[in-house]
Amino acid sequence: MEDFAAVPDSVSRALGEDFATLPDLASRALGGGVVHANDEFFAAADHLVLPTAPVYAPRTFDHKGQVYDGWETRRRREPGADVAIIRLGAPGVIRGVDVDTAFFTGNYPPHAAIDGLAVEGYPEPAELLAASWTPLVPKSPLKGDSRNLFAVTDERRFTHVRLTIFPDGGVARLRVHGTAVPDPRLLPEVFDVAALVNGARITECSNMFYGHPENMLMPGLAQHMGDGWETSRRRDDANDWVTVRLAAPAEITLVDLDTTHFKGNAPGWATVRGSEDGVDWFDILPRTALRPDTPHHFPVRPERVATHARLDIFPDGGMARLRLHGRPAANTLEEQFRRHTPGS
Repeated sequence: MEDFAAVPDSVSRALGEDFATLPDLASRALGGGVVHANDEFFAAADHLVLPTAPVYAPRTFDHKGQVYDGWETRRRREPGADVAIIRLGAPGVIRGVDVDTAFFTGNYPPHAAIDGLAVEGYPEPAELLAASWTPLVPKSPLKGDSRNLFAVTDERRFTHVRLTIFPDGGVARLRVHGTAVPDPRLLPEVFDVAALVNGARITECSNMFYGHPENMLMPGLAQHMGDGWETSRRRDDANDWVTVRLAAPAEITLVDLDTTHFKGNAPGWATVRGSEDGVDWFDILPRTALRPDTPHHFPVRPERVATHARLDIFPDGGMARLRLHGRPAANTLEEQFRRHTPGS
């Protein structure tokens, strides 16, 4: 068994030092959606939460003008501001937002503000408009055709955000980066503790040349090879790996390793190990042969609780999805939820 501590720092990529590396809680890929926009004359606000990067084709016109891959409101002729309200796909603690004005040059808003709201259930737009919102980013200047990054320091859990642009214009994407904090009342007794929507996150990986390891923790099935984690080809005797901080301490009972779409580039073998401290690692799934383009399901019984998991692939290749099903330790999710939800 190789010593995990022996992995050279030169091949270890620590993630999460910058809020922009955290998951986009508003992404459509996690279930986010635009529930209200006061104006979307030129381009629909639904574009704001698309997980794909915005694109632009010059001199592409429809009956309302140049086509933009973003939200664009008409030109105001009186004082005011335009508003879009987004339901987060994964409610949680927001660490920062990215107001991306890509390709909006002469028609971007000069200023924007972001507010947050925490509500239960599925409120109507009128209820959201009448609610008391918490300021997260004050009215701040924007640059055109740029990513405008704003850190957020509020430690509370939010379910919705409100983007206000002053006075009008176009925004390509709104990315709301943070850590998911699920409501434990909405989770089954056994669930995927490696899922982003449940609060898990990638902490380190050896290589992400072709695809970010965060893709493995996304909901649903991978749509294509680019919707997974893939490393470059190794020309040495080492192997690639990734570590995950689990949503809650848990004893893993089922490991899913899905190589769907990876046909000539699936790993030959894999191991999964767990740790309670990120240092002392134990076997969850011993070295096991994998097949290309195949969802693999392995029942396991490590009989130890893990807070972190490490997937090693041998020697390299691609993985579409990683699922680690387990029963969380008692009260851990409830305590986390109460810590970030005042009055709960």
